[in-house]
Amino acid sequence: MPELPDVEGFRRALAGALPGRRVCRVQVSDPGVLRNTSPQGLGQRLAGQRFDRPDRHGKWLMLPTAGPVLLIHSGMTGHPYYLPDGADEPDARPRMVITLDRGQLRYADQRKLRGVWLAATADDVTDIVGEQGPDALAVTFDVFAAVLSRRRGQLKPALLDQAVLAGLGNLLTDEICWQARLHPARAVPDLGGADRKALYQAMRRVLRTSVRHGRVPDLRGWLTGVRDAPDPRCPRCRTHLASDRIGGRTSWWCPHCQSR
Repeated sequence: MPELPDVEGFRRALAGALPGRRVCRVQVSDPGVLRNTSPQGLGQRLAGQRFDRPDRHGKWLMLPTAGPVLLIHSGMTGHPYYLPDGADEPDARPRMVITLDRGQLRYADQRKLRGVWLAATADDVTDIVGEQGPDALAVTFDVFAAVLSRRRGQLKPALLDQAVLAGLGNLLTDEICWQARLHPARAVPDLGGADRKALYQAMRRVLRTSVRHGRVPDLRGWLTGVRDAPDPRCPRCRTHLASDRIGGRTSWWCPHCQSR
């Protein structure tokens, strides 16, 4: 499932190819990926526009032009990518193909849980993406502590709430809580200053490493490296991992290292 590191990887890949490219033609083979426009409307609004530098906030990818802004939320399986002229197609069934004056912007999405939006101008982006907290990759500790202090529930649902902090998903939150040695069901008001600092430092460490990999990696010594094993054990203490539904998501933690 694409989380912040995946979307940042999409942004960085497109940043090297998309700026300055002019839209020549828009083809949508599956209108089910479009959320607030039609294939015809998308083609008419983007025709002749040149893309600027891609941006990202949380899990949202923003592809601005001098006029409209193309917005992509990849959901679980969405993948926007640039295909140079003459290159082999990596995906047999792209849902959308935007032919440019050089190359193509393509969007593949097997499950179509989210998709593609079009904002008329940059000022209309907020109306589409909704309330978003500070970006998890860019937030400072002071802002992080401030937004967390306004929550009264469990830790993991607070971290997953995009209006609190934008960009974190299920894998990231479990990894961050494990590296910070905090139980994902811990009550947020019970976190002390040292807990909040450890949580922030773990988040920064996990995000920086994950962004380098373009995903949440299953590294040796990480929770994600063992959580899908037949007999998952904590990489720190070898205790059998526990799992439960927390915040509507299946969560993994170590009963020894992450006591409540």
